[in-house]
Amino acid sequence: MPPIKLLPENSGRIRWLTQTEANHLFHELPEHLEAMARFSLATGLRESNVTGLQWSQIDMQRRCAWIDAEQSKSKKAIAVPLNDDAMLVLRKQIGKHETNVFTYKGKSVGIANTKAWRAALVRAGISDFRWHDLRHTWASWHVQNGTPLHVLKELGGWADLKMVLRYAHLSSDHLADFAGNTKIVTNLLHSQKNPANENRRRA
Repeated sequence: MPPIKLLPENSGRIRWLTQTEANHLFHELPEHLEAMARFSLATGLRESNVTGLQWSQIDMQRRCAWIDAEQSKSKKAIAVPLNDDAMLVLRKQIGKHETNVFTYKGKSVGIANTKAWRAALVRAGISDFRWHDLRHTWASWHVQNGTPLHVLKELGGWADLKMVLRYAHLSSDHLADFAGNTKIVTNLLHSQKNPANENRRRA
């Protein structure tokens, strides 16, 4: 068969914020959107899972939340550990609504990608950024801080490791232990080029 040139694989769009950019954005967001954005960056949950989150899905004592299978893109239930940042956000929401965690003027929030969100991005000087990119930011920060990819897969509720491999280039820590495997070869080449070694071999 004649050789067939394959089209380049689309690795997907990845846009993420630095810690400084995130802080600028928090400062510009209205209170209810700031709370949801902070919670998104603490958990990696998708927009619909954050806006629709209910207190019945939270266990404050065990510091965990869960997303039911029908609410998950992978159609599998997701256990969500809650770190200190997530717990701080949740404590500030207690008493605001009996059922929903995140609300606006006492009512449930349908979407987070609103006019107020887009205006805050402009004021913060952040371009080409969507609400879903908060999830990319969460994953990127994890990888940059050494979280193994297989652990990130479980934390993010991805069904396929291929989705997580998009973030692998953001950290080389998992390769560091193997980077020295060429040392023996390098030393051998250096030895062969050393004139003193060449003279000893001739003697």
